[in-house]
Amino acid sequence: MSGAGGTSKGAAAALMAPALLVVAIVFLAPLVRLFAMSFEAKAGPMATYLEVLGDPIYRHVFVNTFVVSATVTVVAIAIAYPTAFALTRIGPAWRTLLFACVLFPLWISVLVRTFSWMLLLERNGPINRALVGSGLIDQPLSLLFNRTGVLIGMVQVLLPYAVLPIYAAVLRIDPALIRASEGLGASRLRTFLSVLLPLSMRGVATAATFVFLLALGFFITPALLGGPASMTLSMLIDSLVNERLDWPLAAAASMVLMVAALVVVGLAGRFVSVRVIAEAHR
Repeated sequence: MSGAGGTSKGAAAALMAPALLVVAIVFLAPLVRLFAMSFEAKAGPMATYLEVLGDPIYRHVFVNTFVVSATVTVVAIAIAYPTAFALTRIGPAWRTLLFACVLFPLWISVLVRTFSWMLLLERNGPINRALVGSGLIDQPLSLLFNRTGVLIGMVQVLLPYAVLPIYAAVLRIDPALIRASEGLGASRLRTFLSVLLPLSMRGVATAATFVFLLALGFFITPALLGGPASMTLSMLIDSLVNERLDWPLAAAASMVLMVAALVVVGLAGRFVSVRVIAEAHR
């Protein structure tokens, strides 16, 4: 019996070996080299981290990156939740059409979508022309090359990653629970806050984690739709590599970004685990 178990484990290890080798070569080896490079500054091993974490300009970029990522996450969740709820309540034909609208942007390059937003958001673009023509505003709004344009573009790109986890969570909720809440006299708002939202919170947490992590490392959309005041950490790393040619400093900034992402994943994992334990004891 033990021999058979050892044989099966050996076979599983042999099957996993090629994949682990590819991961080690393609991912781990460059990551180790990047980590080592962050200590290769002429001023000293820790000079890059002291500069990245101590310079007020770099700290402003870090803060801006987290603020933009958090704002995009909140807006995306606010739009995704009613969209996901509607997907569970409409008929098959309308559900297919709405799913196509949600997923179709994923088939188009992020670069193409960002250039499209540049055409839509410019001062003489269709959005400003429609607003001025309707009389809602007197002068075109500044929607491009600032944080507003960055938020609009990033929310549109990342919205599907928020809709799908929430849809899966809402779909698992028994409709009888919602009918029972309404039958007991609860308002729709009360039913949402007491029944629907708590039962779908794991999906919301998953969606928020996906969107926030992807927003942390976003580059194309902030670079094209934002301005100098909207610089993010990914844009800073690109500038350090292509303009200053300071690879050790860029490596240190990359390590800081990776650590921030790992911290977010760790916190999200603990949050979901706590909810799983709480729901298991109810």
